[in-house]
Amino acid sequence: MPIPHAHLRSFHAVATHSSFTKAADMLHVTQPTLSGQVKELEERYGVKLFVRHGRRIELTDLGASAFNITRKLFRHEDQVEQLFRSAKNLTMGELQVGADSPYIVTPLLAQFQRLYPGIHISIRYGNSEQVMHWLESQRCDVAILPNVADDQRLHIIPLQPDQLIAFVALDHAWSERRSIGLEQLVGQRVILREKGSQTRSIFEQALDDADLSLSDVMEISSREGVREAVAAGFGVGIISENELGTSSRFKSLRVNNAALTHSELVVCLKQTRSVQVTNAFLEMIYSNINKAT
Repeated sequence: MPIPHAHLRSFHAVATHSSFTKAADMLHVTQPTLSGQVKELEERYGVKLFVRHGRRIELTDLGASAFNITRKLFRHEDQVEQLFRSAKNLTMGELQVGADSPYIVTPLLAQFQRLYPGIHISIRYGNSEQVMHWLESQRCDVAILPNVADDQRLHIIPLQPDQLIAFVALDHAWSERRSIGLEQLVGQRVILREKGSQTRSIFEQALDDADLSLSDVMEISSREGVREAVAAGFGVGIISENELGTSSRFKSLRVNNAALTHSELVVCLKQTRSVQVTNAFLEMIYSNINKAT
């Protein structure tokens, strides 16, 4: 049966201060309680830890050897407590983030790093299905991705809505246009992300709603790949408007007769929301939303 922690703590306090009175004050217990715990420790093993000379006490040889050990023990305990306090105060810790795109998450993480420079941030990118798998398996603390299905396990914060657009290279025949109809894409080679990408799912749903199908699709597994294929003249790309940015290599085109609006979401498991670092990130998101409204 292990030694009760309170008994060790009482012994260590008395040995540290060479006084039962001072030790009791430090531990915020009564002196009889503390004296009783030390006595129980001595009687349990049939040993003598202190020699009393009136009001003065000294450690026995065995007590001195034990004190050398408890000094190390409680030093490590103090270090663990300091570690926990640092994490609570957000002066250290880690935030693991999964996202389907760097364009939205990067400025958010930069803002979070400015607020909490001691927090180590790691991020991994994948399509929406991959990111949800990472979140569900707790390989990331927070996910940022679009159109998550309702799930009682999740805490979800919608960000500002975004719009899917078509885009072409500057030498494309549509480069002078500002918008197109969805049906006009049927005769074009359309460059899309892979199956499992939410961008592709939203776009294909719009095609289904309009009873249209594409005859020529080029599938590429990354947004950067889609952009480079469009720049090289392979066809018309589909992307979120905020992901296209202001690149001078492309011309963006509104698709004026399709529901292509979507919203990126900040998502975490409800069971992990109470974790200090995760909660701090969510509170920053809520603060941003309140400032924008």
